[in-house]
Amino acid sequence: MPRAPHDTPARHRRRPTVRTKLLGLTAAVVLAGGGLATVAGNAGAADGNLLANPGFESGSLGPWSCSGATGSVVNSGAHGGSYALSGAVGSSDTAQCGQSVAVRPNTTYTLSAWVKGQYVYLGATGSGVTDPAVWTPGGSSWQQLSATFTTGAATTSVNVHLHGWYGQGAYLADDVTLSGPGGNPSTPPPTTTPPTTTPPTTTPPTTTPPTTPAPNVALPVAPYIDMGAWPTPSLPAMAKSGNLKAFTMGFVTAVGCKASWFNAYDPRTGWAKDQIDALRAAGGDVKLSFGGASGSELAAACTTVDSLFAEYDAVVKAYSLRYVDFDIEGAAIADTAANERRSAALAKLQKANPGLKVSFTLPVLPEGLTTEGVAIVRSARDAGVDVDLVNIMAMDYYRSGADYGDAAVQAAQSLYGQLKALYPAKSDAQLWSAVGVTPMIGENDDHQVYNQADAQQLVAFARRHHLGELAFWDATRDANACTGGLFKCTNIPQQPYEFAKIFAQYTG
Repeated sequence: MPRAPHDTPARHRRRPTVRTKLLGLTAAVVLAGGGLATVAGNAGAADGNLLANPGFESGSLGPWSCSGATGSVVNSGAHGGSYALSGAVGSSDTAQCGQSVAVRPNTTYTLSAWVKGQYVYLGATGSGVTDPAVWTPGGSSWQQLSATFTTGAATTSVNVHLHGWYGQGAYLADDVTLSGPGGNPSTPPPTTTPPTTTPPTTTPPTTTPPTTPAPNVALPVAPYIDMGAWPTPSLPAMAKSGNLKAFTMGFVTAVGCKASWFNAYDPRTGWAKDQIDALRAAGGDVKLSFGGASGSELAAACTTVDSLFAEYDAVVKAYSLRYVDFDIEGAAIADTAANERRSAALAKLQKANPGLKVSFTLPVLPEGLTTEGVAIVRSARDAGVDVDLVNIMAMDYYRSGADYGDAAVQAAQSLYGQLKALYPAKSDAQLWSAVGVTPMIGENDDHQVYNQADAQQLVAFARRHHLGELAFWDATRDANACTGGLFKCTNIPQQPYEFAKIFAQYTG
């Protein structure tokens, strides 16, 4: 998430060490399919390797494919043989390369690869499959990653993929192995035990079951949660500990013109929807945020309104969403063509999904939105988008000595005035209900502090004016309550979930 506009570039909040939460340098261990695996040799090799061109010895990529033409085959420095995969990681692309493989349902597979480079990832995704999420912090020598996973009842294929991390330099990969019985996507596996009941007369579905329908609940408090953190945050557990009912889940970005959870998971597979279902079953809900500070933004990657709409719509339907957010910052905020395309796509999205609530999360100063931020809201208004609220990133002003509690309140008041100019027919109550505020709790990137008293001040202000939403960056930092890197710690004295419990006092 977000940083406010300033001359000195701040660090991206989503750093390699977030999703990564590293495998150790020498004796790395990984969570895999509910068990524990070590970086070791090829288990299950007797089943053979299901991957084609696993060592890239054909001298070409096929049948591997890579995002944004970032992958190539090189003939020097290979781990085995003469060739290896090279991924050209950039500031906005992790150079994800993958291959689709037919597998059998309800079957355990072993995945391994030799990799070299900084923050290299190996994984597998598919309907009903929990990605084993294997990382290494890397180094100058080859290291082997290995994990196991078990397919779901309807899984017939998986996508095995590797990638690096934003701005961490190129990586090499070689001798990739997927061990286990091969499958046929159209043919169910044989059974050795006769069924005890009459089998169904229809073919089992090959897609994941639908999510629990979204409840019709308001989200007065929905802290951001970086779903790229490692271990993956548990929404139900964190909601219970923080007295919360909702979260804003970040971030869905782009791999080419395809929606992706931080360039690692396909939202169409319903990644993490079990957590959403559990939250909804407890009377809460989620808002899903597109964009953020890192990665490619979908409106920039998709060059037509229809292709952009198709990606948004696929994500909305995969999770039965009632709330979507668009975190627009960095270079994206000034991309007029992408912003106009997004506006047109969102108008179409709301028509296809009646009742869908759309919010924008935008950089702010105490004086209000930047000119580019105002233009984004105006563009959406003019395209016919029903904007539920505008959420401001009340953080990182880079003003020495500023009181960040007062600054957040001033920014909210400034936003109210800007919305009044954009929507002159709306009442004061309607305008305040369209204001959302998201501070960065604890130490900010500019080393200024937003503390517990500031949070209480914002809650009191929200109660007086009935703001549409309060949030903060981010829930994992609040839960950790630690001192260390800002991606995981607040660096101030606090109890775990202390900010969540303060914000949870606001009910709308």
